[in-house]
Amino acid sequence: MDYKNAGVDIEAGYKSVELMKKYVQGTMRPEVLTNLGGFSGAFSIDAFKNMEKPTLVSGTDGVGTKLKLAFIMDKHDTIGIDCVAMCVNDIACAGGEPLFFLDYIACGKNIPEKIADIVSGVAEGCKQSSAALIGGETAEHPGLMPEDEYDLAGFAVGVVDEKDIITGKELKAGDVLIGMASSGVHSNGFSLVRKIFKMDAETLNEYHEELGTTLGDALLAPTRIYVKALRSIKEAGVRVKACSHITGGGFYENVPRMLPEGKRAVIEKASYPIPPIFTMMAREGNVDEKMMYNTYNMGLGMVLAVDPADVDKTMDAIRAAGDTPYVVGKIENGEKGVTLC
Repeated sequence: MDYKNAGVDIEAGYKSVELMKKYVQGTMRPEVLTNLGGFSGAFSIDAFKNMEKPTLVSGTDGVGTKLKLAFIMDKHDTIGIDCVAMCVNDIACAGGEPLFFLDYIACGKNIPEKIADIVSGVAEGCKQSSAALIGGETAEHPGLMPEDEYDLAGFAVGVVDEKDIITGKELKAGDVLIGMASSGVHSNGFSLVRKIFKMDAETLNEYHEELGTTLGDALLAPTRIYVKALRSIKEAGVRVKACSHITGGGFYENVPRMLPEGKRAVIEKASYPIPPIFTMMAREGNVDEKMMYNTYNMGLGMVLAVDPADVDKTMDAIRAAGDTPYVVGKIENGEKGVTLC
């Protein structure tokens, strides 16, 4: 009896590391001091030693049951983008600049080529957010997980000067809400998605004219990363007063998180186009409108508040970063919360 016969293939682990190295290398930053394969990742503080009060910000998350679609479609090269996005968008939402990322993959059986595909997506997400992929772990769990399945989670660390942390404390009535377009469902609410649609290859591979693609590709579209857009806004000299990453819980849970007591966000639903995937989900699943807005991003992955005088500069900065902005509402005095009208 040996470890391989017990279900853990050490040699497959070595091969996975070799296959992923080319992807990881493309994420490196000058501050990274260690190579892939060590016991830890080292990152120099040179990146932020000139800040007045450098403050570390962190984020951790996973992809959730969206992974089920990747299993069915046998497509694993974009799911890593989702994992990175869920972490670095939270950091950017606080005004932070992502510095480095670590991933964790738990699998029933280590298939090196599949692991390398997953990590290629993680590396792409890191490149989109300028974060270095400085380490990770692939754990083989025979008997605990099915051989053809895996779970994916990540952890990111960023930095922000204390004076630049986005807190919402400066919000005042009349401030303008700007939303940035999402790429689709992103990485939340897939337990409901899997109840709305039949989860098999035939259903997911069916082309739909209203989507302009197959159902599976529309649902598996990777989460948009907003790090560059928020960096562009900062470089334009605009102070973002409040920011909300629209994830699980949709508008009703996430928008209030950026508000201080006594301030209410008013968002006009007709101020931006709702992607057809959400219209289709509501129709096919008979999901009422409030539940849709309480579960999904409905086309806006990030909502931020700025002074009215900064609206044009903010819109231009977002477009310059390659994202699509919409003026979607305003801040009013009132009970803390959000009104969708």
